Amino acid sequence: MGEFELIRHYFAAAPCAQGGEAVALGIGDDCALLSLPPGEQLAISTDTLVAGVHFPAVCDPFLLGQRSLAVAASDLAAMGATPIGFTLALTLPAVRADWLQAYAGGLNQMAQACGLSLIGGDTTRGPLSLTMTVFGRVPGGQALTRSGARVGDLLCVGGDLGNAAGALPLVLAERQAEAQVAEPLLAHYWSPQPQLALGQALRGKATSALDISDGLLADCGHIAKASGVALQVELERLPLSAALQALFGREGAQQAALTGGDDYVLAFTLPETELAPLLAAGWPIHVVGCATTGAGVSLVDGQGLDITPATRGYQHFREQP
Repeated sequence: MGEFELIRHYFAAAPCAQGGEAVALGIGDDCALLSLPPGEQLAISTDTLVAGVHFPAVCDPFLLGQRSLAVAASDLAAMGATPIGFTLALTLPAVRADWLQAYAGGLNQMAQACGLSLIGGDTTRGPLSLTMTVFGRVPGGQALTRSGARVGDLLCVGGDLGNAAGALPLVLAERQAEAQVAEPLLAHYWSPQPQLALGQALRGKATSALDISDGLLADCGHIAKASGVALQVELERLPLSAALQALFGREGAQQAALTGGDDYVLAFTLPETELAPLLAAGWPIHVVGCATTGAGVSLVDGQGLDITPATRGYQHFREQP
């Protein structure tokens, strides 16, 4: 099967490739064309997932299709953007019809859940890797960034932390767990749900935001540096799922929440006056700390003692412990 036949058969005919509100021209030409309403800005982000690095080389292609798009769409959530579309650059070691059919199915399911249209891409031969570029729109001047946190802001997250890190030993078959523990953790790893609606709800309210991909402590460091503040995380306020604590115990769950990657939950700073209305509206917001004077990120225990660990989270191109 040639490149263009592969694209037509598995991707161009999918429901998610049939255009959308802001897609003037999708798959089939040299470029896609997007139409933005007056006064809106285009948000763009690219993520690459490599077999054996970001996911096991042998895994369910349907679940991989979901995951590969979700992690990219999470960047749109972090900016408060409304999804438009995405491109897929797919590198395959070989053409396998069953693999492609399942992968395209998972990709389409996540695309429709996120409101993203497949608008183009590329296919090549080589070691398995997946590169997604996502596009969204946001009213001019309202995008959430990492640089607006102010001293006195609350540090918040949009849900339980550490579930994907808890799933990893299950994914790698290093541990086993009964279904009521394993299933919610594995679902979070393979089908993370980008917090797109929450990101949009935070426009004009949050002073900074990002999505947690490399661990809470590591990623909050980006907000602290960009905003010129210090962020203090309180250990006892971390939201932990029952499944994660059942698998790791409380201390292990806390460690996973602090330094485990792949949460794809929003972390953001918020003036205290904005918290109550957001909670009243039903948003899953947990306060885990605050912004203070100084620099960097610190972790304190229940007595306020500094217990900041040396390892903050995952970093590419650095030897991992």
